[in-house]
Order: sequence, then C-alpha cells, then structure tokens
Amino acid sequence: MEPRITIVTLGVNNIHQSYDFYSKIVGFPSDKGIEGDIVFFNLQHMLLALFSKDKLAEDARVSNDGTGFSGITLAHNVKTREEVDAIIDKLRKAGVTITKEPQDTEWGGYDAYFQDPDGYLWEIAWNPYSWIE
Repeated sequence: MEPRITIVTLGVNNIHQSYDFYSKIVGFPSDKGIEGDIVFFNLQHMLLALFSKDKLAEDARVSNDGTGFSGITLAHNVKTREEVDAIIDKLRKAGVTITKEPQDTEWGGYDAYFQDPDGYLWEIAWNPYSWIE
C-alpha cells in the first residue's frame, strides 16, 4: 500500500446541514454538491467526503452506536498566527462551537479547535516548523 491518504470520509447525521456547514461557513469547494447520500469537497491534494453516518457504518459493516470522542481530529495548517485568529473569528461569528480558543502551544505553535455539526473536531494551527504550505 502506498503511503498516502486520498479521501477522508466523515459519517454525518444530516447531509444537508453538514454540506451547508462545510460549503457556506468553512468555505470548502464542492464541484457537484450533494449527490444522493454523499458530497465531496476538493481540498487540493485530497478529498473530504460527507456520507450518511448510518450508511457509512453499514458499508464498513460496523455498529453505529459510538458516543463521545471519536478518537480522531482533523487539522488545517495555515501560514501565520493571524490566520488562525481570522478563521476562528469567522467561524465564531457564524455560530460555530469553538472548543479551544487560539493560544500558544507547548510545542511552539499556535492553534485553536472548532466542532462541526456532528461533533468532529478541527484544529486550525500555525506550526513554525511545518513543511506544509
């Protein structure tokens, strides 16, 4: 298996609410919008997919009875500390739940976290040591 991730799929409770969140509030582009039970967002070198949580669990042949922290966070690195503040301010004004306010990290960066409508956690981070541009 080659070391790469091409698609991250999030199981969501309401495809329309999640589509609106990611397209209108977060600003991710989607070429086709919602197609049946799924939508894809083009994140440059990979895709973010939203799919009905029940159908995703069924497709993977696992139970859909999980609660609490899912054990996964998603991260979006930016080029400056100020971008972290700007993104979090925009999300806050849109009514998004901010779980961690922007702050210095113990590893020398600057980050914050927000939550999507299904409780998935997103980190917005500036990492002065990052190779991601």
